[in-house]
Amino acid sequence: MGGVTDRSEVRVPERDPGLQPERTRLAWRRTTLSCTVAAVLAARAALQEGTGAVAVVACAFCLLLWLGFLVVAHRRMTELAATSRPSRLPARAAATAALCTMALAVCATAMVF
Repeated sequence: MGGVTDRSEVRVPERDPGLQPERTRLAWRRTTLSCTVAAVLAARAALQEGTGAVAVVACAFCLLLWLGFLVVAHRRMTELAATSRPSRLPARAAATAALCTMALAVCATAMVF
């Protein structure tokens, strides 16, 4: 009937990742830079108001969140650079990155206002 083909003859082309891993790595770097700026501005605001115990604790919390995000981002960027076909980002790493980013934004915003 003309339309029937043998499945053994069908070839699936290999995936060409193109520049996607590099774009993803650059996105991680941009987000890391944004988190760094937020942490620095929050620390500056906290220390400018006075070095009370609350300000020091808030500054330390922002630093901890920033370091948590840096760990996740560094691991992901290293994996993206090491192979042309990286594995998926584990759910735990994605949740950690999202939590650190959102908490740092909230903390920095609270300290500025």
